[in-house]
Amino acid sequence: MEKFNVLLVDDIQENIYSLRLLINENFDLNIYSAHSAQEAISVLVDNPIDLILTDVQMPDIDGFEFAQYLKDIEATKNIPVIFITGIYDNDEHKSKGYNIGGIEYITKPIDNDLLTSKLKIYIDIYNNIKKSKNDLSRTQELLIHNSKMASIGEMIGIISHQLKQPLNVLSLYCDNMEFSFDYDELTKEYMNDFSVNTKGQITYMNKTINGFLDFFNPNKKKEEFFIHNAVNKSLEILKSKIQYNNVKLNIDVDETLKSYGVELELSQVVLNIVNNSIDAFIEREIEDKEIFIKLFKKDSKIVLMLDDNAGGIENNKIEKLMDPYYTTKENGTGIGLYMVKLVVKNSFNGDLKVVNSNTGLKFIIFLENY
Repeated sequence: MEKFNVLLVDDIQENIYSLRLLINENFDLNIYSAHSAQEAISVLVDNPIDLILTDVQMPDIDGFEFAQYLKDIEATKNIPVIFITGIYDNDEHKSKGYNIGGIEYITKPIDNDLLTSKLKIYIDIYNNIKKSKNDLSRTQELLIHNSKMASIGEMIGIISHQLKQPLNVLSLYCDNMEFSFDYDELTKEYMNDFSVNTKGQITYMNKTINGFLDFFNPNKKKEEFFIHNAVNKSLEILKSKIQYNNVKLNIDVDETLKSYGVELELSQVVLNIVNNSIDAFIEREIEDKEIFIKLFKKDSKIVLMLDDNAGGIENNKIEKLMDPYYTTKENGTGIGLYMVKLVVKNSFNGDLKVVNSNTGLKFIIFLENY
């Protein structure tokens, strides 16, 4: 586990030296020091500090002003501050210290046992929070991995369906070739047609397989990309399933709009949503199946909207829809839409809303404009 990082701020070197000795004697952690608020800010810029022990009486910027400055900055506002002073020890100053966010107010001469016990409490709290964050991060990574594996399983079924048709065609061409040979009907023209047609089917299968492999390539880097390309790649993967189930696509996209990130991940978001709509059509035996995809700019945001006419779900279930392992499908895993939420929020710094429309379920994705 990473070491706890403490920043000592005092304009008197001897005070920092004494605190450093006391802390090193009782704890194994990283200690940083600064002799002024300005110097402390430089330390904070370059290092992840977990706790600050600061004197109140300092030249130029005192400890109270320093703490107030930290609370006004997003990156430092949550760092706990302990005030240590031998001058400002009355109730008025203690109250001021607590009001601006100090977690402790210790007066000099320092009670070594008291300071040691206080530090132990905050280090234990830090380690517990760190462990919880790491556990949550590992859980999210596992859920995303499982979702990708489930997506791969579904896509293998889709790809196999897409390959069956050209394989059947190739089989017919081979049968015709054998039949023509038996009846002495093989001509140069027939052989040319056979070559062109079979190579066309093989090219189609090769493109299908390469598209599948490229879609799940895990080594793609973040870059700027056209959003409509990500949408098209998802629809191309699902093309066979869309056609087989007679799903009508209504697409209205601004092809000039871009995003920044891994194009593959946004493709997987679209794929999960569209695939869920198709499954809902099948499960509910919807006759006139339609999916609406819109991409447009609104104010400073890009909006990607996916809507179907599969009937939606109960309003009291919408909030649960994005929870891990919650599913409305009989054989669903409940991680596909959870992955959608994680990718939109974590990978694209976006926002996701799910609402019932007049005809079905609507996913509204807000992305940064590039």
